[in-house]
Amino acid sequence: MNLKTKKILVTGGDGFLGKHVLAALKNRGIPDNQIISPKREECDLRKEKDCGWIARGADIILHLAGVTGDAEFHKKEPSRIYFDNLIMGTRLIEAARQAGAQKFVMIGSAAEYSEEAPLPFREEDLWIGYPEEKHAPYAIAKKLLSIQARAYYAQYKFLAIHLVMTNIYGPGESLASNVFIPALIKKVLEAKKNSSPVIEMYGNGEATRDFIYVKDAAEAILLAAEKCESPDSINIASGQEISVREMTDLAKKIVNFEGEIKFTSNTGGLSRRVLDITRARSLLGFEAQTDFETGLRETIKDFSVRHAPR
Repeated sequence: MNLKTKKILVTGGDGFLGKHVLAALKNRGIPDNQIISPKREECDLRKEKDCGWIARGADIILHLAGVTGDAEFHKKEPSRIYFDNLIMGTRLIEAARQAGAQKFVMIGSAAEYSEEAPLPFREEDLWIGYPEEKHAPYAIAKKLLSIQARAYYAQYKFLAIHLVMTNIYGPGESLASNVFIPALIKKVLEAKKNSSPVIEMYGNGEATRDFIYVKDAAEAILLAAEKCESPDSINIASGQEISVREMTDLAKKIVNFEGEIKFTSNTGGLSRRVLDITRARSLLGFEAQTDFETGLRETIKDFSVRHAPR
């Protein structure tokens, strides 16, 4: 599919990932007048009529809007997280179908996988076990949208693609939350600035995660719009595990902090989370291009510029 000939709707275009997707579309040579990206205050995706008018005329819909946050937000507002994510996706898929859109790409989450699933997590194992309790409302809302995608393809041949996205990081991420990488960067930079002798980190440092640089994630989304022709769930990840201890040591090295890192617990939450990326390679030709150290350096640089003393 040649994106240059299509009208493309991007929801959540004012968010962290959305801004990078809009930039990637422009880098592809898509004219501004072919990209629709309404602001949050202009369109409430929980409302059927708003979904109807923004979907009208769009050939491709990249649905990036969502309600999520750090662990504290997930603890405080699980009903909002579940309802808003489910209703936005459900109504927008139906509006897209009615409007005759050719393709719909939506963002899921690695949190959809249960710790009971074998590692590395494969798409065919998405329904093994129950997701981690604190993220279950978000994860299950996203999984239900993948069922809608398959149902709509079976009945209408309407093509919706579910991208199961691992942890995204990179320049422009909101630093107001306690999501891991921004929280780590803030902690290390503050320790450097204050000449602190020790940084305390929760857990034991042994838990591992799979992170993807935001520009790589944006590229994967565009590849799905261009190449995918079935309603598959597709893991989008780097395919590389890195431990909390390794991440902390890298951040320490990058900012030249000479103090000690002290882990405060014998546990570290879900012990491992890494995604199998075979399907993304075969269906999309996707391979993450940014190694973690390079991406972390760029993220720290961006943080330092945005939060430099005025």
